[in-house]
Amino acid sequence: MAEEKRVTAEVSQVAATANPAPLGLAGFAVTTFVLSMVNAQFIPAAAKPVVLGLGFFYGGLAQFLAGMQEFKKNNVFGATAFSTYGAFWMSLALVELLGLLGVINFGEAAGQAVGTFLLAFTIFNTYMWIASFQTSAAVCLVFTTLELTFILLVLAEFGIMSSVPGGIMGIITSFCAWYTSAAEVINAVSNRTVLPVGPFKK
Repeated sequence: MAEEKRVTAEVSQVAATANPAPLGLAGFAVTTFVLSMVNAQFIPAAAKPVVLGLGFFYGGLAQFLAGMQEFKKNNVFGATAFSTYGAFWMSLALVELLGLLGVINFGEAAGQAVGTFLLAFTIFNTYMWIASFQTSAAVCLVFTTLELTFILLVLAEFGIMSSVPGGIMGIITSFCAWYTSAAEVINAVSNRTVLPVGPFKK
């Protein structure tokens, strides 16, 4: 009887846990937007360090914590996505910070170093993009545009093309993530669908 009460209490606690996805999506959107503005050359490259704080705390820590909360909700997709991209942003911010401090210097290999880093996450994003077809149209759109962003940025880092196309696609990705975050929040507080997220969510 005591064990049954404990299980019931745990189930109730999970059910009462707020949806962490809007936080994770917003952190991802804001950080992606700011960096993509630099990549698209809409703001000077000298402004790039402004993304460091976001990379460590909003796109990084906040998104990572959202992923941890998704584990509590038994959402393997959300947990894997948010935790990974939270760690992605913190890792990227750290590399950028160490470069600014002169601790590391890739020299002529900088493009290959960052390109390989992004290529690894492109591979990760590819199977997450496939899995996103089992979520919602809005989430799938985020991962589709992110896949294109990664591919374009990898090509840019390896010197095949300019970073501008990848930056523009990154901005599009950020707005897709913002929309999905807004939909989750507004629909939740309204107790009805105000912003649709797509028909094939299970």
